[in-house]
Amino acid sequence: MVAMSIRQWPEHERPRERLLRSGSHSLSDAELLAIFLGTGGRGMDAVARGRELISRFGSLRALLDQGNESLINEPGLGPASVCRLKAALELGTRHLAADLERGEALTDPASAGAYFTRRLRSLPHEVFACLFLDNRHRALAFEELFRGTIDAAEVHPREVVRRALAHNAAAVIIGHNHPSGVAEPSAADRAITQRLREALDLIGVRVLDHFIVGDGPALSLAQRGWL
Repeated sequence: MVAMSIRQWPEHERPRERLLRSGSHSLSDAELLAIFLGTGGRGMDAVARGRELISRFGSLRALLDQGNESLINEPGLGPASVCRLKAALELGTRHLAADLERGEALTDPASAGAYFTRRLRSLPHEVFACLFLDNRHRALAFEELFRGTIDAAEVHPREVVRRALAHNAAAVIIGHNHPSGVAEPSAADRAITQRLREALDLIGVRVLDHFIVGDGPALSLAQRGWL
């Protein structure tokens, strides 16, 4: 049996028309993916192909975290679709960073947590990063400072202090990812946060928050009352 083309669906059911009418949030993961795919191939429509891909990799996130070569070799994708997907992910990252890059004051802690999540969550190894801010909490720079193995990164407070002085920062937001996906802070996470606070306090730089990135929203140590 030949699958019905999405163009043959009732207009109110088509993903593109629904997106324009009701917004992108109204679409399922598979429907959003279908817009990038355009066609499904192999006797299925694009939405069915999107469902199959998400099921094959376990989740939309796992699918999008795949390397270029792995995705290009998937039937029904190919270089053009992969380029569109990767470009969309990068646009999302740059959108999150837009307020930071144009020098606006950071007033919403959740936006900083979302930015750390987008930058660090898909990495297979632990990475410690720092967002340097001026005295009005405007972003000066974002740097990945330390990389570790799959479950550890050695953080040197002296290097964080050196980079803070180089940027003439008045405050910092720090963050790192847990490749396991479990964002719950360890005793070591709390200890390094305290060491960094003490080291940066000596040069008059405040640590505003420490985000831990796993599955779901970034965990804020400040919201836990540990800063």
